[in-house]
Amino acid sequence: MPLTPAQLQSRFTALDAFLLEHQDLWRPRPFTHRHLPWESQHPELASWLRQRSLEEAEAAHNHPEQLDAPQPFIHLASLSKALSEIDPLPPMSLETVSARMSVDVPGRKWQQIEAFASRLSFQRQPTHWLDWCSGKGHLGRRLAHRGQALTCLEYDPQLVEAGRQLSDKLGITADHLHQDVMAADAGARLEAHHTPVALHACGDLHVRLMHLASDARCQQLAIAPCCYNRITGEHYRPISRQGKASTLMLSIDDLGLPLSETVTAGARVRRQRDTSMARRLGFDLLQRELRGVDDYLPTPSLPSAWLDKPFADYCRDLAELKQLPYPGTQDWTALEAAGWARLAEVRNLELLRNLFRRPLEMWLIVDRALYLTESGYEVHIGTFCDSKVTPRNLLILADRP
Repeated sequence: MPLTPAQLQSRFTALDAFLLEHQDLWRPRPFTHRHLPWESQHPELASWLRQRSLEEAEAAHNHPEQLDAPQPFIHLASLSKALSEIDPLPPMSLETVSARMSVDVPGRKWQQIEAFASRLSFQRQPTHWLDWCSGKGHLGRRLAHRGQALTCLEYDPQLVEAGRQLSDKLGITADHLHQDVMAADAGARLEAHHTPVALHACGDLHVRLMHLASDARCQQLAIAPCCYNRITGEHYRPISRQGKASTLMLSIDDLGLPLSETVTAGARVRRQRDTSMARRLGFDLLQRELRGVDDYLPTPSLPSAWLDKPFADYCRDLAELKQLPYPGTQDWTALEAAGWARLAEVRNLELLRNLFRRPLEMWLIVDRALYLTESGYEVHIGTFCDSKVTPRNLLILADRP
């Protein structure tokens, strides 16, 4: 059953209180702090987490709530689970489409499109789909194959043209339009009879859709948000009345927390990611010594070729890039090993922070749902697929009664 407006309000209040009360546990990032502020309050938990291996951290990453860790971990895991409870949206049977429709779509992306499409149960049959930030328009074509009208809005002209060619090839009538959805003229693209859909439109892009669809009095819309941290300001600006009344201030860093859950990557990708992080953590120990300042120093994204350098060259080149004193002679083997040891500690310490991943995402989703409710919509929120297909599996359905 969907949450009623009153339940949305009470859920938001509970999530807000939980996040505010425990912000000292989830705001500090283990990657940038050698010692976290909460460790002195919970020494048994800190010590237990720090002694675990990288493999143990990896095994618990997607389900930290199942970990049998010292208190207050288990208590917080139980609260997190209760506050994150949300039912799947009811599925409806989809007409089978030709296998040609999924050509050029990566496997997992097609699974997401199919799952999203199967949850779009509106009070009225849509007559004109509007695919927001459409890319090549794969989602729109999946929805409009029964001859409904389709408009695809996309910022990248190459994707617009590729989408147009694909629609022609598949015999689907669609308007693929080049449009910056953040531009002042974007509102003119939406009309009341449109049904806008957005599958994983980032931060400001999907919030913009909610504002414009509401202004245009679109009868229905469906949004699966993504990348909450892709915003223009330094802090998140809540959109519902209840959100605006909250004292919870979320930075871009904070908004990245829900995105830290990943579905299983291949062994080679995991190894590359781990090596990159272990090297950065080893360099972090070195830069603190070189600067004589026990603080984290942000470093830029580096080309993957840097991982092929000997560790000593990696550190020397990065020190030069950051205009630090020359490192001279170091025990590079020990320093590299210390980076890997820190990576194991960081990943395990992150498990506590990860208990707040879904509650924070729910807070953001309910803020959006409340805004649409205030704008006159009947709103349903729920999951549209298993988290293995995508961790960003929350869907907002809105209908004007």
